[in-house]
Amino acid sequence: MSSIITYFAALNWAAPTWDIFILLFFVIGALLYGLSLGRDRVIIILVAVYMGLAVVSNTPLLTHLNFTLNVNQNSIFKITFFLGLFVIFFFLLSRSALLKTIGGTNAPGSWWQTIIFSILQVGLLISITLNFLPVNMTQGLSEGTKQIFMGDNGRSAWMILPIIFMIIAPKGKKEN
Repeated sequence: MSSIITYFAALNWAAPTWDIFILLFFVIGALLYGLSLGRDRVIIILVAVYMGLAVVSNTPLLTHLNFTLNVNQNSIFKITFFLGLFVIFFFLLSRSALLKTIGGTNAPGSWWQTIIFSILQVGLLISITLNFLPVNMTQGLSEGTKQIFMGDNGRSAWMILPIIFMIIAPKGKKEN
């Protein structure tokens, strides 16, 4: 807890940096985004994020494409490819049986579940994006931001916590 307080105390609000932009995007994005979409859509988006990351990180065919197009050197292309896959998977999943399976009750879910899912998802997206960037682009970030989103413990938390919460979150009650 003291490291979080130290992190916020170290932010210089008078001279905005990327850390402040990331923090504001994280807080505002998670709240507005989650409350506007609802629990079931946020869960579908989380699944689409995991699928996009799995394809970008582990597909052997893309490894050959990396050599041909030098994708590893071009982080913007890699981020764009990930985000493109994420959007495609979201649209495919939102029209599939998965939405009915996950959100079969047609209940919006409680507001606190939606906020927690949104925070976990926005944190996961920030972590993935920052980790796709080359080291020289992230050197200017504070140590707190690097540890929260790019460190081994932070990355692990952003990858695992949404899955755990999907498992333990109570399912919404069926609307009449």
